[in-house]
Amino acid sequence: MANILVMPKLGLTMSEGVISNWRKQEGDIIKKGEILFDIETDKLTNEYEAINEGVLRKILVSSGTVPVLAPVAIIGDEDEDITELLNQTGAEEVEKTELKKDNNAKPSTAAAVTGGRVKASPRAKKIATELGVDINLIKGTGPDGSITENDIKNYSEQEKENKKKASPTALLVAYNLGVDISKIDKDARIMKDDVIKFKLSEELQRFADPQEFRKPMSAMRRIIAKRMLESMQISPTVTFNIKVDITAMKQFREEIKETAKISYNDILVKVLSRILLEFPLLNSSVEENDIIIRNYVNIGVAVALPEGLLVPVVKYANVKGLKEISEEIKTMAEKARNNELSPDELTGGTFTISNLGMYGIESFAPIVNQPEVAILGVNSIKEEAVVVNGELKIKPMMNLSLTADHRVVDGAVAAEFLAKLKDYVEKPGLLLL
Repeated sequence: MANILVMPKLGLTMSEGVISNWRKQEGDIIKKGEILFDIETDKLTNEYEAINEGVLRKILVSSGTVPVLAPVAIIGDEDEDITELLNQTGAEEVEKTELKKDNNAKPSTAAAVTGGRVKASPRAKKIATELGVDINLIKGTGPDGSITENDIKNYSEQEKENKKKASPTALLVAYNLGVDISKIDKDARIMKDDVIKFKLSEELQRFADPQEFRKPMSAMRRIIAKRMLESMQISPTVTFNIKVDITAMKQFREEIKETAKISYNDILVKVLSRILLEFPLLNSSVEENDIIIRNYVNIGVAVALPEGLLVPVVKYANVKGLKEISEEIKTMAEKARNNELSPDELTGGTFTISNLGMYGIESFAPIVNQPEVAILGVNSIKEEAVVVNGELKIKPMMNLSLTADHRVVDGAVAAEFLAKLKDYVEKPGLLLL
């Protein structure tokens, strides 16, 4: 019995998906569990597996955006009447036609061939061998398209005219520079300098002839663009920067490295999960004229991918230990790189952290991830000279950049929050209290 396939709902917040690639064609036999097409949705690409067996009778949507539960294809038996289903979806079945083979058509080849052999006299074949000519490339002018001696001689002369005379050095230089000697316009013998001059001219022409190419945005890029624009339009933001000494944090990592490999990001997530409960406004969101206050912390950790950015969320980080947070972040980052995150793992965040320190960035203003009201940017670590108790010392210093929605977070609140964050970073032992 024929069935209509619909765009699946892959997450609580999904309203539409983008069909980017069909793995099967109309008329293909489908087995349960086979991949039918790819769906791009809210920064993810998912594979749709067939839940019914049969023949792919009709593809209703070949590509593009499709609302959730909208029809995309019909699977049924090979000879089953699917007219009623087509009428329900508003589609029409494409008539199946077979191409008729023209038995009178002659093969289009340069040389006349009979029984797989070139039609030419033994004398013509001998001359072709002497002149080093590939007889299969010659179009015969003799009876029934046979190749004559003149055909071979004329072809050989033409080939000689097409070949340029060049010195051995010029040929070597041309080979190394990737220059086609035949493109150099010179009647006399081509020399090395002629090849170099041609190459320079070719390079200048390439740069003097700029070209532009259009590349459609992927679904992930479109979603990112849409959300970043919306965030800038919704939130009047201010970015606050503070410099922190990570000497104690480095020592802390060194002391526990045999027990657990913890990153600076992991420690910051744990610290944030603690102090955000002390500063609930930075862990809130705005809904019309209400501020939503929470007694839990879900921290999104930005993961950079070649095609864009994903922000998997560590749920209820405030009740998890540092080692558990670290393992969860590593697992989600790996899933993000392998396109294995579920939509639910990308939603529900109350605060986000974005780390560009590994790229040498010293300060930046991250954009708030809606509907959150704040995001922390983590920058590179630099050895700097600082004064400690009247003495000049070299310390590992890190800049932290907090962007906050000024509708909810005033400057004084943001400053107090960063001061508390600095205190915890420089004294990680406070996490034990």
